[in-house]
Amino acid sequence: MAIANSTVISHTFFYLLGIPGLEDHHIWISIPFFISYIIALLGNGLLIFIILGDRSLHEPMYIFLCILGGVDVSLSNMTVPKALTIFWFNSGGISLYGCIAQLFFIHSTFVVESGILLVMAFDRYVAICYPLRYTTILTPSVIVKTSVAVFLRGAVTIFPLIFLLKRLTFCKNNLLPHTYCEHIGLAKYACASIRVNIWYGIFVLLITVVLDIILIVTSYCMILHAIFHIPSQDARRKALNTCGSHICVISLFYIPGIFTFLVQRFGKQIPAHVHILMANVCMLAPPVMNPIIYGIKTKQIRDRVSHLLFQRQR
Repeated sequence: MAIANSTVISHTFFYLLGIPGLEDHHIWISIPFFISYIIALLGNGLLIFIILGDRSLHEPMYIFLCILGGVDVSLSNMTVPKALTIFWFNSGGISLYGCIAQLFFIHSTFVVESGILLVMAFDRYVAICYPLRYTTILTPSVIVKTSVAVFLRGAVTIFPLIFLLKRLTFCKNNLLPHTYCEHIGLAKYACASIRVNIWYGIFVLLITVVLDIILIVTSYCMILHAIFHIPSQDARRKALNTCGSHICVISLFYIPGIFTFLVQRFGKQIPAHVHILMANVCMLAPPVMNPIIYGIKTKQIRDRVSHLLFQRQR
């Protein structure tokens, strides 16, 4: 009996179960996932194609929007294909290292997208508060350096999670009730204490997403202050319109994420499938809606799409 108790099994292979409690409905659930995935790929692909192909759109705002589209495509490719294989083929098997790799790329990409939204808020701040210095402040060199810094921040802050997870022994279970791997969702099946993982996760959240939200809100407070001091009503309306699409995208990215975080931490009575569905909404909504929002609210992109679609039909 003593020998049996001293034997510890460390799982190196895991099974993603999809959405717990709704296994019988996986085929039906896969339909909106698949449609959303196709819309995200086509919408962001078209957005990137239009911006890269039109030299008149090679301005900071559109360059950052192009980067955002690329990040959205990456986020979709990291989560949806695996979810669809679970829904369609019940093939949720994934190795420990595969799981760690997936969660690293998902979490780092999420941080990168938050950083891009912050940079876009700064872009609007400069455009509205310092319009005459816009091109001298946001030079091509500044755009490149800022973009590299955003990607490096995402990779550097999430990289330690690899070692924090690799040090753990997973003996509790190897069945993960989710459609993709995520940090605490995997760590909680470890035998040892995961206090370091929890505190580091909170630390990363504070210095990235929470800090970004504070800076974005501060930027828009200054932007709105500047807008309402513009004497011309037409100029004021135009300035508000240029910020409207960005505010919609920011809300779409952060609000579901904040709601999901609160549900995971405090919604113990909420069924598990609601947690998983909300987590997937966080991953699917921005890639699907971002190109639609910018396509509808940004005149230059709307005109290019109309020209591209209807000119070819003629």
